Amino acid sequence: MKETRQFLIEEFFSKYGAPLGLELIAGKGGMKRAIKQPAVHRPGLSLAGYLKNYASRRILIFGKVEILYLRDLGKETREARLRAILTADTPAVIVSRRYLPPKELIAICEESQIPLFRAKMTTMDLLSKITVTLTEEFSPTMTCHGTLVEAFGVGVLIQGDSSVGKSEAALGLIERGHRLVSDDVVRVKIREGFYLEGSGPELTRHLMEIRGIGIINVAHLYGAVCVRDVKSLDLVVKLEEWDDRHFYDRIGLDEKYCDLLGIKVPYHVLPVKPGRDVGLLLETITLNHRLKEMGYHSAKEFNVKLLEAISKRQRKKGGKAHIKSDS
Repeated sequence: MKETRQFLIEEFFSKYGAPLGLELIAGKGGMKRAIKQPAVHRPGLSLAGYLKNYASRRILIFGKVEILYLRDLGKETREARLRAILTADTPAVIVSRRYLPPKELIAICEESQIPLFRAKMTTMDLLSKITVTLTEEFSPTMTCHGTLVEAFGVGVLIQGDSSVGKSEAALGLIERGHRLVSDDVVRVKIREGFYLEGSGPELTRHLMEIRGIGIINVAHLYGAVCVRDVKSLDLVVKLEEWDDRHFYDRIGLDEKYCDLLGIKVPYHVLPVKPGRDVGLLLETITLNHRLKEMGYHSAKEFNVKLLEAISKRQRKKGGKAHIKSDS
């Protein structure tokens, strides 16, 4: 289930105000404004009155050049130019380098309830840090059912029908020294545009539900070394009840993938039945995945050897047939 992100200025200020060194100057009543675009904008030519294609829905950054330019304008002109760019869609305004904002800017922000902040960072540092922050916050996110564990450094999402044994399989991996990330509900997010990261809700962090036992705290039972908050999602394994009528791949030549937020993730179907050590099988899948990432594919290597053996046998048979025909 894909989630729609709504990021408010008050949340932005609460999470990143201290690291960015933000100080609220005016417009406190507008903290509920939504940030609708993961980008920031310097007014530039719009301060000179050129408003064509002006990006009014982005956070505005006033740097040294903008402040000095505004100081050179007459009071009426300065106010008119600021009113032209500060619209109802403007999420917030930030003045860098701890410059004192012009009185007209403070008055307009207070009147229109547009949050006005002052930061101690340089303009370029502020632009880059806020851009990265907003890009991460607006990254596509989805929630899926399953258990995410880290095994041999690989993030494995264990999925399957209810009561198939996902949590029990994860518990077996934890007992072998691997780590739990999240049980039952996993939040998946795209990071840096090319890989997935999984985490769990804060309410159920480090907790597992085991039928017949109830809720257990993995960090308390096995130690803090057996849990982690986030992990890249590298592999998906679906557990399903063994079905004798179903054909299961016995060689592994065909690579299967599932699509999560537009990114292909290696996918395996693992049939389970009494007597199968699911934890051991999951470890084997994980180690085999690591070998494939290093360029070693056991099934393909076996297939090459098999084809070579068949080819040699055919050549030998062909040679014998040629000798008999000559005689």
